[in-house]
Amino acid sequence: MPLSQSQRPLYEVKANLFKGLAHPFRIRLLELLSDSPELTVSALQAETELEPSHLSQHLSVLRRHHLVVSERRGSHVFYRLADPRIRELLAVARALLLTMLSEDRDRLSEAEGLPAIPGADGRAEARTEGDADGRSGG
Repeated sequence: MPLSQSQRPLYEVKANLFKGLAHPFRIRLLELLSDSPELTVSALQAETELEPSHLSQHLSVLRRHHLVVSERRGSHVFYRLADPRIRELLAVARALLLTMLSEDRDRLSEAEGLPAIPGADGRAEARTEGDADGRSGG
């Protein structure tokens, strides 16, 4: 069934959410912000080693898609997640990634070496310990 005129804007908003996530450095920035209540631009730059102009562009995309918020205090700009559920989204995405890579042991080992996502309770990642579809029983 095609999208109705009234549904299309809602799907565009949803697609824009994923556009905001559609770059490895933006995902890493969100993971860093998941680990702290807020971080300065200079702290984000130190962690990512991105050129200032590239970091600024990625942060702009994240702001535009309502994934982060910023606040200027004096000469510093602080960033934080726009919604704590973004941390959960990252954890679910990580669990999905691990499931998708479960048949490729080398890549799975690499993925398991990624930094932890703070605040995630581990339930989503624990699903990968069962069978491929996330169930542990028969």
